[in-house]
Amino acid sequence: MNEEEDITGPPHRELYALLHVSPDASDEEIRRAYRQWAQVYHPDKYQDLHMKEVATQNFQRICEAYEILSDENKRQIYDIYGMEGLTSGLELGPRLSKVEEIKEELERLRRMKEQEKSLAHFRPSGMIMTNLSVPDFLDGDSFVRGMQMASQFQSQISKKNTLALGGNMAVNENSGGRAASLVLGHQISPAASAEFMVSFGLQSLVGVQTTRQLSQHSSATMGLAMSLQDGSINLSNVWTRQFSETANGNIQLVLGPESSITVGWQKKEEKMSAAGELKLGTSSFGVSAHCTRRFSSKSHGRIAGRFGSTALEIEVGGGRKLSNFSTVRMLYTIGIQGIFWKFEWRRGGQKIIVPILLSRHLNPLFAAGAFIFPTSAYFILKKFVVKPYYLKRERQKALENSEKTSTQVQEAMAAAQRAQKLLENVANRKRNKQMEVGGLVITEAKYGNLKNVKRSDQSGVTESASQVIDVTLPLNFLVTDSGQLKLHEGVKKSGIMGFCDPCPGEPKGLLIEYTCGGKRYEVTVGDHEELFIPREEHRI
Repeated sequence: MNEEEDITGPPHRELYALLHVSPDASDEEIRRAYRQWAQVYHPDKYQDLHMKEVATQNFQRICEAYEILSDENKRQIYDIYGMEGLTSGLELGPRLSKVEEIKEELERLRRMKEQEKSLAHFRPSGMIMTNLSVPDFLDGDSFVRGMQMASQFQSQISKKNTLALGGNMAVNENSGGRAASLVLGHQISPAASAEFMVSFGLQSLVGVQTTRQLSQHSSATMGLAMSLQDGSINLSNVWTRQFSETANGNIQLVLGPESSITVGWQKKEEKMSAAGELKLGTSSFGVSAHCTRRFSSKSHGRIAGRFGSTALEIEVGGGRKLSNFSTVRMLYTIGIQGIFWKFEWRRGGQKIIVPILLSRHLNPLFAAGAFIFPTSAYFILKKFVVKPYYLKRERQKALENSEKTSTQVQEAMAAAQRAQKLLENVANRKRNKQMEVGGLVITEAKYGNLKNVKRSDQSGVTESASQVIDVTLPLNFLVTDSGQLKLHEGVKKSGIMGFCDPCPGEPKGLLIEYTCGGKRYEVTVGDHEELFIPREEHRI
């Protein structure tokens, strides 16, 4: 069972689970399921006030699910965006008859909300780079070779206008400089935008740039800039083309004192991204490429190379995600400029980069040691320090989450038990009928954190019972007259009538023990996996 899939799983399927139908069910199948559940939970069937109240609550849930799934437009919206889409202010009508139109309308509403939020907030970004040198330090000079600082603040000043203010400073040994820039962006139309920029300091210039969406898959950008120092003019053109959902390419042409042409491509997939670039200029040329591979949700590796008239180097390394906003990375570089370590820390839009020059000479023994030492140190720290720390923190978070959700879980389990109570008569009648003909009988079924369930079963301890719910009765209710039981793929089982989520945020599964024809069977399935019983391979 894939635990990561078990936690996330396919979205927006709870209503299908409630009616016990497939996400691909026809209108007739949905109508038939609604009638079946309505017969069980209709409030008029019960005289006891408590039972009538329970029936009313569950009947309302069934009616709401049927109202949404029986309406074509509402069902499409629910399948794409879930209940959030139905409550987001989307106007239903004949003009929204296609999935693409519904997606566009929902995206429009989301963009409007995002724009409203961004009006009151600045989006800051910045970078600090400190260049260190071990050879200079050993020669009695300063350990710090230079430093660069850059910062920018961008704000949405109106629905169509943005303003960005930036500044940077660089110090290298006995020389330095500074610069400031201002960029005003304007959205001319949904397919076109323009930017006006001015910069003072190291590169004093004034310029304008416009971007146009030429088609669904291509765009073009044209820029014109004039230097305020010598009056020279640069003209730039960039053409970008989307080759597929994961790949695009671009061509950039620059005409001016330093004319050049650059051809590049990028490819980004779920677990890997790569890019390459070829640049030819009047006085230089260069080729560069890099590839990043994601090994897990928290770690990645990187390899890059650069070759040209001013560079020849290879870079390898990796990084780890510390939180939703922070990432650290260490890189090892060897080239004609020497051997380097580079440490990076990123949080949001802020970056701290520390390149350390270890040696200017390409000594093979030293180069090998400079690579092996940090690599070995990383794996040792990961095994004996980092991993135990994160496991401890995750256990603490799980404990805190369990404490926070304990009331919610208790209420959900109480509601599930009340729903099961109304299924009891029919479920017992079906069970007895199956026992008479030697058909399918669910003897025990548990849903929840199955790791704890199995451990408690083997040890005879039931300390994890709070993370498990007994679902024997509702599953017997779902057994058909022909002696079969099917749970649909892609439907989270906590949404089935008589079920609930006993351990939010934890991987869940369903453990079933059943008999058929006098033989015993057992099967365990993931939270979103399909189940069809009886099957001979489940026999024990």
